[in-house]
Amino acid sequence: MKDSVAQRNSGGLGTGRVSRTAITALAPAAWGTTYVVTTELLPPGHPLFAGVLRALPAGLIALALTRTLPHGAWWAKVAVLGVLLIGVPFPLLFVAAEHLPGGVAATLAAAQPLLVAVLALPVLGERPSVRRLVWGAIGVAGVGLVVLGPAAALDVAGVAAGLASAAAMALGLTLATRWGRPSGVGPTAFAGWQLTAGGLILLPVTALVEGAPPAIDGPAALGYLWLGLCGGLLAYVVWFRGLGTLPVTSVAVLLLLSPLVAAVLGAALLGQWLGPIQLVGFGLALAAIVAGQLPDKPITTVKPPSPENSSSPVCGSVTSG
Repeated sequence: MKDSVAQRNSGGLGTGRVSRTAITALAPAAWGTTYVVTTELLPPGHPLFAGVLRALPAGLIALALTRTLPHGAWWAKVAVLGVLLIGVPFPLLFVAAEHLPGGVAATLAAAQPLLVAVLALPVLGERPSVRRLVWGAIGVAGVGLVVLGPAAALDVAGVAAGLASAAAMALGLTLATRWGRPSGVGPTAFAGWQLTAGGLILLPVTALVEGAPPAIDGPAALGYLWLGLCGGLLAYVVWFRGLGTLPVTSVAVLLLLSPLVAAVLGAALLGQWLGPIQLVGFGLALAAIVAGQLPDKPITTVKPPSPENSSSPVCGSVTSG
């Protein structure tokens, strides 16, 4: 396991690394469309139902395509990852959205890269670098400048739910990196396991909280189809592929793209234009994303010269000139 983690963390920003990062970034970019799809296409008051349709059908499709099921200890690991990455964050995000303005909830979610950097020490044995922590904080501040408005307010229950959701996803990311994937199992099958597990966990919660599903018209069907195929199946496949080939701290900072994409779509489609302060925050968040992809410089130690190579005057060194 240590060898696989070391392989992910080694190397600079070569062409292969850049292309893998760009592909992985498509996942949080797709998740950033959730807000505009939900507000403009889906029936109101059923966010958990939307979460089920994003996870469960996509997971079942992946299972049908790959015809691969977990085995042995992986049944328990899949259940844990399904809970942490999907089953727990979705309801908690719903609670946060009910108690907090959207901008506050998005800012709390942007803390995930910081939490991943902290969890990397106990889970992966990787000491977080000061540079990553600083840029993680800058990224959170940048997202805050983009999405926080004058109506921002804090509520204890909402803040707790938002932070717990971010912590669950951060722990899920680090555990997925620690455990890797079973030999011979591709990212499509692996994503299918998590999506199916998370969707099954969400089913009873959705029925208890929201009751009967809403009526689905044409626009809603298109919205659910987008969330299930692009925001669910395709996004999670490329996300887990990225987790298998890139450092988890670099992958986590890509999550900052979600609120940025949401802000761009809000400006382009809903007329929610960004002001000067928001543009500054947008730039800070982008800078944090780019800085998060740069590899940490290895620590080098300078060995003291050996006695026979010493140039001390006491040893009779000869200087030219």
